[in-house]
Amino acid sequence: MDDSILKKWQITDEELTHVVESSPSLRGILLGYIAEKKFQDMFLSHPRITGVRKADDHDRTHKGDRTIVYQGIEIVTEVKSLQTNSIRLLSDGSWIGKAQVDASDRREVTLPNGERLTTTCLVAGEFDLLAVNLFAFGETWKFAFARNDQLPRSRWRGYTETQRNYLLATLVDVRWPPVPPFFADPFPLLDAMVRER
Repeated sequence: MDDSILKKWQITDEELTHVVESSPSLRGILLGYIAEKKFQDMFLSHPRITGVRKADDHDRTHKGDRTIVYQGIEIVTEVKSLQTNSIRLLSDGSWIGKAQVDASDRREVTLPNGERLTTTCLVAGEFDLLAVNLFAFGETWKFAFARNDQLPRSRWRGYTETQRNYLLATLVDVRWPPVPPFFADPFPLLDAMVRER
């Protein structure tokens, strides 16, 4: 294998740690990509998964970080992270935070009724399964999973009621231990999706 990124860039792990810790935007980007890899390593070697494809990050017309083939059915998964300033450890030892469930920038989308709209919101049905990286809950790798069709919708008053019904909320409460619509195990959710298709 080639030299590590630290050797290539001629910096120490302490220097990289300082740069990442002092740059919240960089930390968020790195954690997001590492979360995609951790999600794949932790969940996508299941024997019923016969294919995994990584989406092109620059293709704004197709959402989803991993498309898997589960029991012969394609399932599009979006991996998201928590907003750092929303995280709280509660007195009972449980955690709460807000997952940022939106597009990285404004883009034009077509709603299921055919209406076109420029928004950062994700469209209901644009992907199948949400995987929220909960590393910030105690600095251990864990995820909470929810079906797209169970996620809350946007409440922004600038959208019409019809538009709000089609657009996902950009911030979603997530707890650990998970509470519905989130679950620690994605496979019952995947099994239900396969049965419904």
